[in-house]
Amino acid sequence: MATASPQLEKPAAPAKAPAPLSAHPYIGILGVFLGASVATMNSRLLSVGLADLRGALGFSFDQASWLPTALNMAMMFSGVFCVFLSAVFGPRRILLFTALVFAITSLLLPLSPSFWIMLVLMSLAGLACGTFYSLTLTFVLTALPKRLIIFGIAAYAADIIFTSNVASALQGWYVDHLSWHWIFWNAAVFTPIMIFCVYLGVPRRVAAGAIPSWRGFAYFSLALSLLYGALDQGERLDWFHSGVVVAMSITGGFLLAATFIRRKLQPNPLVNLSFVSSRNIIILATSIFVFKFVHLASIILIPGFLGNIQRYRAVDTGHALAWIALPQFAVVWLVAAAIIFTQSRLILAMGLTIVGASSLVCAHLDSSWAGSSFPTMELVLATGLACVYIGLVSSIVLVGLEKGALNSAAAAATFSGFMHAFRIFGGQVGVSIMNRFLTVREEFHSNMLGLHVQIGNWLTDERLRMVSLGLLPGSSGQEEAQARAVALLNQQVHAQAYTLAIADSFVLIAFVTAAFLLVMLLMTPVKLTYQDLRRMP
Repeated sequence: MATASPQLEKPAAPAKAPAPLSAHPYIGILGVFLGASVATMNSRLLSVGLADLRGALGFSFDQASWLPTALNMAMMFSGVFCVFLSAVFGPRRILLFTALVFAITSLLLPLSPSFWIMLVLMSLAGLACGTFYSLTLTFVLTALPKRLIIFGIAAYAADIIFTSNVASALQGWYVDHLSWHWIFWNAAVFTPIMIFCVYLGVPRRVAAGAIPSWRGFAYFSLALSLLYGALDQGERLDWFHSGVVVAMSITGGFLLAATFIRRKLQPNPLVNLSFVSSRNIIILATSIFVFKFVHLASIILIPGFLGNIQRYRAVDTGHALAWIALPQFAVVWLVAAAIIFTQSRLILAMGLTIVGASSLVCAHLDSSWAGSSFPTMELVLATGLACVYIGLVSSIVLVGLEKGALNSAAAAATFSGFMHAFRIFGGQVGVSIMNRFLTVREEFHSNMLGLHVQIGNWLTDERLRMVSLGLLPGSSGQEEAQARAVALLNQQVHAQAYTLAIADSFVLIAFVTAAFLLVMLLMTPVKLTYQDLRRMP
C-alpha cells in the first residue's frame, strides 16, 4: 500500500525451498487472534484508565493526553509499515519479535521514573502491537481453508467486539482490587501466551526475490501517523490555532504527497494496488469508517452520558455495558452461518438498519436515564454492530478474492494493511468528528437554554428561591445558600445541554447509517459467494 521503489537495497538471498505449512495452523490463528485482542484491550484500558493513571503519577492533563496519542500514532505507523516487513521477514519473525518487545515494554511502563520515559516506552509498545492487527487477518486468510474463512471472520469479530465491551469493567476491577499498574501489566501477562502460540502455529517463511526499498513505506506510514496525531490532539489544542497541530498536519501532508510522487515515478512491483480502483473496494473501505463511527455509540456516547450526567465511575459504566459481550459470542456465529446462505452485503445492510433504528430510540434519552435504562437498547445495538462488522469484513474478503488481492501472502498483507489504515485512521477521523460535534451542539444547547434561564426572569428567580431555601440549613447564611443555588442551577443547565448534545449525536449516527445504505446501492454484484468457498479446499 505504501509505495516503495523497485530498486534493490542489497542482493537477494539465495533461493530456498519453500517452508511447509505449519502443522498447527489453528494454534497460530489463536495466537494472532490473541495478539489483536491484547492490542485492543491495551488501547482501551489506557483510554478508560487515563484519569486514574494521571492521579497516581501526578501528570498534568496535557501530559496524560499525549500517552494514548503516542501509542496510537505508533500503532498507525507500524500497522502500515509491517506490509514491507512481512514481505521481507515473514509474519512469524515479525510477530515473535514485536510480541516480545510489547511484553517487555508493558512490564516496564508502570515503573517509568518520569513522563518522558513513559512516553518513549508507550511509543515502543505501539510500534510493537501495531503489527498485530494487520498480520492477524493476513494469516487467517492464508492459513484457513477457504470454506472456513467466514468462521475465522466471525471469531475475529467476536474477539474485537468482546474486548471493546469489557475493557471498562476490567479497568475498574483492576483499580479497585489490584492497582493502576495492571492497565499495562494485563498485556504483559497475556502476550507470552501469544508468543507461544505463534511459535508453534505460524510457519517459517523466507522472502523470495529482491528486497524492496523501505522508503516509500516509511513516507506513507509516517504521514498517516502524523495526521493521526493532529486529529487526536486537534480538539484539545483548538485545531489550527495550535502550532503543534499545524506542524503535524503540514508535515504529514508533505509526506503523503511525497508518497504518491514516489509511487508514480518508481512503482514497487511488490505492491499491487490495482484493487483500489474497484468501486466495491472504495465503498467497502468507506464502510470501515462508517462502522468505526457508529461504534462510537457504545464506546463514547453511552459511557460519556453515564459518566457526566449520572457520575458513574469506569467500573460502574463497565458493569452497565459489559454484560452484552457474552450474547455477542452467540450472535457472531449465527451471523456467520446466515452469510453462508444469504449475502454478506445483505447482512451488512441489515446491521446498519438495526444500528440506525436503535440510535433513533436512544436519541429520546433524558437526564433521568441511568445504567438500567440502556441494557435492552445496548443489546440491540450490539447485535447490529456484530452484523455490520461481520458483513463488512466478509464482503471485503469476497471482493478481495474476486480481484485477486489475496492470491499470495504478500498481496494479502498489502490488502490487509490497506484496510488496517482505513480502520485506524478512519476511526480517528470519526472520533474527531464526534467530539467536535458534541462540543458544538453542547455550546448551542447551553446558549439556547441560557436565553430562558436568566436572573430577573420570574421562573428563574422562583426556582433559585426554592433551591436556596432547601440549601439554607446546610449553609452559613442566606448569601451562601443563594450562591450554592446559582451553582446548582448552572450544573443543571450544563447537564441538560450535554444530554441534548448526546441525543443529537445519536441522530447523527442514524443519519450516517441511512446515508451509507444509499451509497451501498452503487455497489456492483460480486460473483463469488461463501457457498462457492464451501466447495473449495
